[in-house]
Amino acid sequence: MQKLFGTVVPIVTPLTDEDTIDVESLKNLVDHVIAGGLQCLYPCGTTGEMMYLSLEERKLVAEVTVKHTAGRIPVFVHVGAWSLKDTIELARHAVEIGADGIGVVTPAFYKLSDQGLIDFYGAVAESVPADFPVYMYGIPQNAVNDVNVAVCEGVAKRCPNVIGIKYSYPDFTKLQQFMMVNDQKFSVLVGPDHLFEALCAVGGDGVVSGNAMIIREHYAAVWDAIQKKDFETATKYQRRTNILNAIMCEKNNIAAYKVILKDEGIIKTSNMRKPMENLTSEEEKKLLDVMKELDYKHVIV
Repeated sequence: MQKLFGTVVPIVTPLTDEDTIDVESLKNLVDHVIAGGLQCLYPCGTTGEMMYLSLEERKLVAEVTVKHTAGRIPVFVHVGAWSLKDTIELARHAVEIGADGIGVVTPAFYKLSDQGLIDFYGAVAESVPADFPVYMYGIPQNAVNDVNVAVCEGVAKRCPNVIGIKYSYPDFTKLQQFMMVNDQKFSVLVGPDHLFEALCAVGGDGVVSGNAMIIREHYAAVWDAIQKKDFETATKYQRRTNILNAIMCEKNNIAAYKVILKDEGIIKTSNMRKPMENLTSEEEKKLLDVMKELDYKHVIV
């Protein structure tokens, strides 16, 4: 089964001024990511404002991304939704359109027991073919529910197609514990970007990074150095990304991505899906001025 690796990019969802999906901008964004030498696309994730998109909008984004990517790199569609029914509908749709796999965030808002989480992931994984890869997705600071090693073990034992996890909380001990799941075969990717190099150095598979849409070359350079086991160089690149990422994430990282992508001509608007907030004109100017002052498009060691 296809595994996630390297830099996985949770792309933003471009919107028109009429608040509909901007298909042409989405295609441009797909090409932009692939041209940057990154390893995988991940539409409809947190960075894609997934919970504020309708099911039909999410299906459209997934279809356009898979079709336009045309096998150039893997596409894993995030399908976690407000209900199990909707999650399964999106999971089956991802299979139908030819996605390479799916990611599934924990149920949000209401607290579940460990067994409830195992049953949830079991139901989703069993709704798709047995050889279709599924990644769990933990982001407890947003979703309330967290996952632990026992939950991952329970899910992996019940469903062999659940092959890994994207974990978006900066708990490095827990990340390493996840690597022990399923006889140390569990694939682990980190959400917090500053842990990219560190996770890979101890056996992790990569990072899921929205920042990578903007500073593509930097993430390609980190991954290349990691592949060569040149961790001295990887550390230098990692520190450069940390500086730039802190600027993009200072106010509203998703809005910041859209502002920069619009400025580069990749997408047409920087509109967010309400109630998500746009940056103010003053915030946009400050962001662009600081990023350009730091020469963000160039990899500097």
